[in-house]
Amino acid sequence: MRSKPITKKIISGKFKGRILSLPSKTTTRSSKTIVLESFFNTIQFEIIDATFVEVFSGSGSIGLEALSRGAKEIIFMERDRDALGVLKKNIALTDPTACEVFSGDSFENIKAVVKKLKRKNESAYFYIDPPFSVREGMEDIYDKMIKMIASLPKEVVKLIIIEHMTGLEIPHIIGSFEVLKSKKFGNTSLTYLRAD
Repeated sequence: MRSKPITKKIISGKFKGRILSLPSKTTTRSSKTIVLESFFNTIQFEIIDATFVEVFSGSGSIGLEALSRGAKEIIFMERDRDALGVLKKNIALTDPTACEVFSGDSFENIKAVVKKLKRKNESAYFYIDPPFSVREGMEDIYDKMIKMIASLPKEVVKLIIIEHMTGLEIPHIIGSFEVLKSKKFGNTSLTYLRAD
């Protein structure tokens, strides 16, 4: 018997109710609805007409939720081939003209994204949801993520949001950014950073 495909609905906005596919659980981990709702309640008015970067996009559910709620441009970053296929299908259900996908290693591609933002003289929201470090081959993912955040020039960043394992200690200051607040949802936490 074939297992039912895993899906998720867009919660609010102009694409509310569109059903997004999710990659297999072994490929990526989907953000919990409660985490998403809290996040979008926090920044709901700020993201209107903003640029939104979803690093480690997976299915793209967070970026597409942001698009649905009025963000003007979404930049997706994803390396996994299966997840990329799902991501592109999901984008096709919304507004592909407002989306750009950087496929490949996010730690490498971040430079191209920064260049693009600088060229357009824009700052963006960066949502960073790396694979949990308990996954095989991901043991140093958080160290690499901290380095990546430290490398971001503050003029291209409106806000950084990290979705991470609750036990992880995020340094209070990373490069030009400092932690504004952190919120726990069981095993998952959201930490917000802004330029100091």
